[in-house]
Amino acid sequence: MRITQGMLASNSLRNLSSSYANLSKYQEQLHSGKKISRPSDDPVVAIKGMFYRTNLTEVEQYKRNLSEAYTWIENSEAGIEHTTQVIHRVRELLVAGKNGTNSDESRGAIATEIEQLREDLIGVANTQVGGRYIFNGANTLNPPIKKNGGSTEFFKDRNGNDLQPADFNIEVSKGVSLKVNINPKNVFGEELLGDNGTLSNIIKAFKDNSGDLDKLLGDLDAYSEKISAERSGLGARYNRLELIDDRLGNQEVIANRILSENEDVDMERAITNLTIQESIHRASLAASSRIIQPTLIDFLR
Repeated sequence: MRITQGMLASNSLRNLSSSYANLSKYQEQLHSGKKISRPSDDPVVAIKGMFYRTNLTEVEQYKRNLSEAYTWIENSEAGIEHTTQVIHRVRELLVAGKNGTNSDESRGAIATEIEQLREDLIGVANTQVGGRYIFNGANTLNPPIKKNGGSTEFFKDRNGNDLQPADFNIEVSKGVSLKVNINPKNVFGEELLGDNGTLSNIIKAFKDNSGDLDKLLGDLDAYSEKISAERSGLGARYNRLELIDDRLGNQEVIANRILSENEDVDMERAITNLTIQESIHRASLAASSRIIQPTLIDFLR
């Protein structure tokens, strides 16, 4: 095959173009810090990057879910803690009121304070976090306790029908959903706060100077045990939430490391490659200047 001057020049220009492309590639790696800038640069790296990035996105979403779970549980814990303190205060008043030496004014003052404590607990039961009621199960858009005229309604739907509070679950890890609410009937139930509940009966007993205060004290203690049991269950779920949080934190670190190993460029290698390519490019330019056919002016010099 005959090799012409045109063929030499064409090959030389094509090789120079390839050299420029390599220079551009290494310079882009240094500027971006990434091995590839488009999937066509290395399809394997691009596909793995999509997979690793999906895993990282899932972990980040679960961490956001964890934040919401913490909010629910911590606010529920605060509500139970406040309720426990109020029940303890009611018990103190009840024990003090059992003394037969109390005057009508003293019993009336005790009844008034307990009445205010009952209203306070109703307010706690209707606690909202982020515009949602946290003590009404999954029915977070409606308050658990409503005032309807002179009566108090507990856990009703919009039509006034009885509603059983359901679990409110949040997905905190892949395939793992955690209950973040409590059973509000065990803390703010009608048995305690209703118009004929324990607190209302205690109030009536002090106002009318009647009723079995010992029995009411036993009822109050029994309900306190329900509240303690609910609090224990909430604490156990909080501990599990912390364990999941630690595991997700480790997964996030690992996912970021794997993603970096897959996509991030080795800066030392990239600098070395760029230096070598610059030397090759200069040599190519020098060789091409000798290969390209001289012009008539070059002969006349």
